[in-house]
Amino acid sequence: MSHFQTYVINLDRSKDRLVAIAAQLENIGLSFIRISAVDGKQANFEELACIDEQSYQSKHGKPSLPGELGCYLSHVKAIRTFLSSDAPFALILEDDAIFDSGLCEAVSELIRYPKKWDMVKLSGVHSGTPVSVLALNSKFDLAVMFSKCTCSSAYLINRIAAQAYIEKLLPMTLPYDHEFDLGWKYQIQVRAVNPFPVVHNEAVATTIDSGSAPNSKFRGRKRWSTHLYRIRTEFSRVLYAVSNYLRSR
Repeated sequence: MSHFQTYVINLDRSKDRLVAIAAQLENIGLSFIRISAVDGKQANFEELACIDEQSYQSKHGKPSLPGELGCYLSHVKAIRTFLSSDAPFALILEDDAIFDSGLCEAVSELIRYPKKWDMVKLSGVHSGTPVSVLALNSKFDLAVMFSKCTCSSAYLINRIAAQAYIEKLLPMTLPYDHEFDLGWKYQIQVRAVNPFPVVHNEAVATTIDSGSAPNSKFRGRKRWSTHLYRIRTEFSRVLYAVSNYLRSR
């Protein structure tokens, strides 16, 4: 498993989460590098300047939360750390991920087919309506997603995807898990493992909006731009998925 480096994003104040995920990784034989997460509640001027709040509200239909900025910048930090290494692939994990016993198996199989993907989602809140383009083994398929699939708890990237992200992720105009799978924007091959070998731990409290003011959705006309953006995005997603599916066959 030396072909990839594992990174765990973890807030300095979330020591219990670090202990929990470190135990999981030890059980499956993976060492990791901890990425000290950006705390959005303590963001400095330079970090606050990384979000285009007007575009965020137009696209997402509500004001941003400090934790969303922290999460976004933490992933950017992890990707930059990966690019500064000589590893060809990076497994990026949030500290609330729970692994299936097949995680290492799925990653090993993905690395056998490096030309078939640039970023692969290993977790998802929604199914993403996956359509298989490659049987990795008897348990997992590599799939193209035909619908929205939020969650950034676990994903595998190569250096092509990492470079594309660093060039285009900033400024922030969406939550990270709504942004990083827009393959047509980043001109990368976005895929998913089906079924997901990692799930988001719903039992622990989120650190994104904990202690923040209510994140009220806009109503009426103030949401028109959001509806329009989402219609365009899902149309683009389907076109992208069809094109990628046909090229992958």
